[in-house]
Amino acid sequence: MARVKIAPAKPDTLNEELARLRAFDVETLRGRWCSLFGRRQPSHLPRHLLYRLLAYRLQADRLGDLDAGSKRALERLEGDRASGRASPLSLRPPLSLKPGTVLGREWNGQMHSVIVRADGFAWNGTTYPSLSAVARAITRTRWSGPRFFGLSDREGKGAAR
Repeated sequence: MARVKIAPAKPDTLNEELARLRAFDVETLRGRWCSLFGRRQPSHLPRHLLYRLLAYRLQADRLGDLDAGSKRALERLEGDRASGRASPLSLRPPLSLKPGTVLGREWNGQMHSVIVRADGFAWNGTTYPSLSAVARAITRTRWSGPRFFGLSDREGKGAAR
């Protein structure tokens, strides 16, 4: 969709323009949508969503839109949704551990230490590309590495506690 800029009727502050939008009834918001986007609004949108979408566009035009990383994450999520495999986990930020960090986990009565390196994760004299690969090598089963080492904020079946 082509980017449309909302030009205020007169030079107002952003807050004044948002207050004016907030006061509009649903028909006025629909008219504003048509004049800005050159097409009718989606018929299923209630007043509060029309207001929010118009307010977002106004703020994005005045203050700047989403950064490139956020746009890519949203596009990836949209692609997942379109293919039927939507996952909010695709928006989770990547794990950021500084090289030199030591992670420890006891497994079957034995303590395992993993050293974070710039090129991967070192355990037992071998460098692995991911924490999940280390967890798989330790347990000989499929594990989420962050979950195995207690770095995940979610708890589920088999989560490290």
